[in-house]
Amino acid sequence: MDKSIVIIPTYNEKENIERIIRAVTALPEGFEVLIIDDGSPDGTADIVKSLIASDFPGRLHIVERSGKLGLGTAYIAGFKWCIEHQYDYIFEMDADFSHDPNDLPRLLSACRDEGYDVAIGSRYVSGVNVVNWPMGRVLMSYFASKYVHLVTGLPIHDTTAGFKCYRRQVLETIGLDSIHFKGYAFQIEMKFTAFKCGFKIKEVPVIFVNRVLGTSKMSGGIFSEAFFGVIRLKLSSFFRKYPQKPQA
Repeated sequence: MDKSIVIIPTYNEKENIERIIRAVTALPEGFEVLIIDDGSPDGTADIVKSLIASDFPGRLHIVERSGKLGLGTAYIAGFKWCIEHQYDYIFEMDADFSHDPNDLPRLLSACRDEGYDVAIGSRYVSGVNVVNWPMGRVLMSYFASKYVHLVTGLPIHDTTAGFKCYRRQVLETIGLDSIHFKGYAFQIEMKFTAFKCGFKIKEVPVIFVNRVLGTSKMSGGIFSEAFFGVIRLKLSSFFRKYPQKPQA
């Protein structure tokens, strides 16, 4: 039977963490959860370890890291852990309910049943599906995706989306140690690399809801990395030979 796991990076998510774990594990598909905690001083990791012991032995897992090391490195650490443990479908998801756990089965179905290699929970494939964001941030995010599409030619509407499902083969093929960006540019680099490697990508429309509890981790530095990083990504692609999707 296929094994699916949802990676959730955390830093100070004590208000959300138990609720998101229970919401994901309650789904009938039998998702497991891997928390990558970057030394949250609010005790997020302690809550997770308590839940592992009491309610979810074998289904809930945690990797603890010392300090804030960046979103991209958290996911890379999670991907490597999931490859090592032979999961078939590996998900990225936020802890704050901006990504609806009830959309996980739709992303899984796109890969498992429809034959796609990557499924993206897309805010922009069917209009602009964002709730409770300030208009300035909506416009910044929307036009950032347009900018990435223009510079890279990546045929994706929501290039910065962080709600995704990968077949394990994608993560084994693309060369995780060659992924360099740490902030939201990481999300762009992963999609661009998967595309250049010949993997099939599908955008699944979702509604993104701004967090209610806890504090956003967004910063200006994240956007500047993405803005200039996209140009570097495109230029370096002219000189790089990408590994190709293995033929069935």
